[in-house]
Amino acid sequence: MDIKKKIDEIVKKIKSDDEFAKKFTKDPVKAVESVLGIDLPDDQINKLIDGVKAKLKLDKADGLLGNIKKLF
Repeated sequence: MDIKKKIDEIVKKIKSDDEFAKKFTKDPVKAVESVLGIDLPDDQINKLIDGVKAKLKLDKADGLLGNIKKLF
């Protein structure tokens, strides 16, 4: 399984699907497993969830930085 690809897929789904975003916020393990279609051990799921959260934060920071650059 390509972890980076799965993280990108989950981030895209969070950004495009409000219901899935709510599900991810409420129960990220079940949300990720629903995308993967398989039940993984908690340590693997948690690494994937951490990767998704990090990518979401990075994307948000990039967006804020872009808005600041527009001011100058």
